[in-house]
Amino acid sequence: MSRVNFGAKPVMYPMPVLIIATYDENGVPDAMNAAWGIITDMNEISISMSEHKTTENLAKTGAFTVSIGTEDTVVACDYVGVESAKKVPDKFSKSGFHAAKSDFVNAPLIDELPMALECKVKSFEDGILVGDIVNVNADESILTDGKIDPKKLKPISYDPVNNTYLAMGDKVGNAFKDGLKLK
Repeated sequence: MSRVNFGAKPVMYPMPVLIIATYDENGVPDAMNAAWGIITDMNEISISMSEHKTTENLAKTGAFTVSIGTEDTVVACDYVGVESAKKVPDKFSKSGFHAAKSDFVNAPLIDELPMALECKVKSFEDGILVGDIVNVNADESILTDGKIDPKKLKPISYDPVNNTYLAMGDKVGNAFKDGLKLK
């Protein structure tokens, strides 16, 4: 095996396409695209992000939702990442997204994105947003036997090397089972 070194870069696979949604002080929905996020505890998500209209909003409301970008919504998901709500106040509606009020937090759910984590702000320090996940919801259309079905959700991943979005692949194994063969 011959390896090539690329230096210190933010490269990892898969990188989720996370759409962070908030309300501003007037109840106007906003959304942004973030890729540097991960589950950091049983009920906690951490997302690396700089200052945005979204971070101003969540500082005021104490809440946000995190929806999963999908194959069917690539254009809208990319748009909310390349456009600033500070420049285009109606960015949310221009993306084609429609908001529904969360029953659990003061933040919008995005009708077009069928899975979301509803979160309360735990902290936002040094560019790291940490949220308490108070609920996970999914549209019935992406469920199989009462569980979220990745084949129906069709989540996308960001490829930071080639600046592309990738569809997720097929099942290749069984977690907490296949490794038992080596015990």
